[in-house]
Amino acid sequence: MMSDPSKRNKVSHGFLGNYRYLCKKSMTIRAMESTVARKKHQDVNATSSRRRRRKKRPRSLSEPLEANALMKKAKLVEPNTDSTLNSAPEPDHRSVTAVLRDSWEVDSGFSESSPPASGRSSPFLGPSPPASSVVALDCEMVGTGPGGRCSALGRCSIVDYHGNVLYDKYVRPCQPVTDFRTPWSGIRRHHLHNAVPFAQAQEEILAILEGKVVVGHSIYNDFEVLNMDHPSHMVRDTSTTRHLQHLAGFPHGRRSSLKLLANKLLNRRIQAGRRGHCSVEDALAALDLYKLVQGAWEQEMERRLGDEPTVHPMDHYMQDEFWPDEVLTDGL
Repeated sequence: MMSDPSKRNKVSHGFLGNYRYLCKKSMTIRAMESTVARKKHQDVNATSSRRRRRKKRPRSLSEPLEANALMKKAKLVEPNTDSTLNSAPEPDHRSVTAVLRDSWEVDSGFSESSPPASGRSSPFLGPSPPASSVVALDCEMVGTGPGGRCSALGRCSIVDYHGNVLYDKYVRPCQPVTDFRTPWSGIRRHHLHNAVPFAQAQEEILAILEGKVVVGHSIYNDFEVLNMDHPSHMVRDTSTTRHLQHLAGFPHGRRSSLKLLANKLLNRRIQAGRRGHCSVEDALAALDLYKLVQGAWEQEMERRLGDEPTVHPMDHYMQDEFWPDEVLTDGL
C-alpha cells in the first residue's frame, strides 16, 4: 500500500522545523559564549592594570623615604678625619639642598603667637642666618624739649624669631617729657612712673642685640633714639627692601608703612584704635614680613657681601703712623 502524500509532507516539514530550531539554538549558545569570553577578557585586563598601579605606588612613595634616609645619614655621619673624607663614596645626585626643597611643603616658619594669614614663608635654602641669631626690634618715642620736637625713647620691645618676647620695658628719658605722643606711641604719663632709666635700658638692649640680625620697620629711627650703631649687613629694614614692595605689588622705590604692608601681605590689622601703637605688635609684624621674603633677601645680602672688597684686618697697621721713626727716616 502506498503512503499518503499529505502525511509525507507533514513529516518533511517537521524535520525542517527541528533543523531551524537547532540552528537558532546553536547561534544563541555561541553568542552567549562569546559574550562570556569577552567579559572574562575585560576582567583580566582590569585586574592586571590594577596590579600594575599597585606596583607603581610603592616606588613613588619610596622616593620621599629615600630622601629622608639620605637626610638622616647626612645628620648621623660626621666626618672626623681626612681619611674618611678621601675614602667617602660618590655623593648622591640628589643633594641635601634638593632633598630639603622637595620635602618642604607646609612648614611656614612663622611664630605660633602671630601666625600670618598670607600662607607659608619662603623656604630659605641658601645662606640664611640661624633662627637663634634673628630678633625683631621696635621702639615707641615720646617728645622732649620745646613743643616735644625732640624724639626720645619711651618704650622698647624685642622678640625672637619664634615670636617670644625677649624685652619689653618702658624707658624714662634723660630729659623731661613734654609730649607723650599717645595717639602714636600709646604711652601715657603713668607708664613712665616706674620706668627704667635710659642708661640702664640702653645697656640691656645693646647686650641683647649684640651679634644678632635685627629686623624692624624704619629701624634706623630706633637706632637713633637708642644712640647706637649696628653693622649694616646685620640689619633688615622692611621699609626699604624691594622684595616686599614687589610682593605687595607696589611700585619700585616706594616706602610703605608697616600698617599697609601688614594689611596687604599678612591680612592683619595693626595700629588700629585709639590706644596707639604697640611696640610688641609692630615688632611681630615686621618679623613676619621678613619671613615672607627671607630666602630671597638673604641671598641678595650674600651676593652683596661677596661683591664687596675684603680688607685684611692687619692692613691698616701698614700705615706710616705705625712704623718706627728710624725706618721712615732711612726710607727718605
